[in-house]
Amino acid sequence: MTDDLTTPLTGRKRKPGSRRGLPIARVLFGLLALLAIGFVARVLMVDDPNGGRPSQEVAITSTRNANEVANSVADGPVVIEADPQQYPAGGSITGVTTGAGGPSSVVGLPDIFGALPDLSEETADGPIPRISATGLTPFQAYAHPPGNALDSGMPLVAIVVTGLGINEQGSLNAIDKLPSFMTLGFAPYGKALSTTVAAARSAGHEVLLEVPLEPFDYPQNDPGPETLLTGEPPRANLDKLFWLMSRFGGYTGLINNMGARFTASAADFSPMMEELGARGLGYLDDGSSNRSLAPQLAQGNGVPFARADTMIDANPSRTSILAALASLEAKAVENGQAIGIVSALPISISTIAEWSRDLEARGILLVPASALMK
Repeated sequence: MTDDLTTPLTGRKRKPGSRRGLPIARVLFGLLALLAIGFVARVLMVDDPNGGRPSQEVAITSTRNANEVANSVADGPVVIEADPQQYPAGGSITGVTTGAGGPSSVVGLPDIFGALPDLSEETADGPIPRISATGLTPFQAYAHPPGNALDSGMPLVAIVVTGLGINEQGSLNAIDKLPSFMTLGFAPYGKALSTTVAAARSAGHEVLLEVPLEPFDYPQNDPGPETLLTGEPPRANLDKLFWLMSRFGGYTGLINNMGARFTASAADFSPMMEELGARGLGYLDDGSSNRSLAPQLAQGNGVPFARADTMIDANPSRTSILAALASLEAKAVENGQAIGIVSALPISISTIAEWSRDLEARGILLVPASALMK
């Protein structure tokens, strides 16, 4: 008996009664081909830009004529009437020239730091003061006008309050209590300097930037971060100076915080004073060191300068402060002018605020420090 497994495939015959399987693959292929041919024929023969997607036509109603303001703008000029309570009849708006450098001119609007754009130079640390293209200096632009005091012939006294800006609320309280003719010095380390300096200038005060300089007993006695030091390359000290100068804007000049060793070194102090002269800033010496070269260096670099005569609250008690103020008045009568330095202690603020109220009645005028800086 022959085994089917050993029989060659060639020549095998289908047994009678057996059925051949349907060609399912061929049938499916044929159906797909018919569908493809139908799709291509529809694309070629039917003009339908929507590609068979459903669409609906909707009428759009124009609302232009319903907008009276838009129609009036399109048809001609619009006249807007101001609120008579906010802008009363007969009032006027005064035009102000920009960049002229005159007494009634401004140079743009102050930025967030209180500096005028034309008087600012951008650095990696932030904007720092510079002389404008018209020749206007920060000392001129930010100084508090002394009025007619310089022509009065009366003795003049300036008071500079230092140490502001560290304590925000204490600084704001001092600003509220002090007359606007007093000059305020701000340390460069406060967290809310933009707020406190803006409040001071809004109240009419001119402001100074306190710059930390090396004392003889440094670092045991440290004025603060970024202190300018003797023996360092000039570029290193100028980098510190630029950082300090970028803490806030709108100041007329600088006042030293300590610095007996630094201000006695011409090699270290000269580059700083040259920079102040090139940027149109003033310098006020607090008078704490008789070895300071500030007068000579300021004169050589065209820097507006003055030296304080008295530290008013070296002994922070009311009696001692009043005695120091009396001595300051005597110097003003003798020399025609005098400058006093006082710290921002609450007892000092309240005492000098009370003292200043009847100063003019005693024949002495209070002026901002810039008025006495040559």
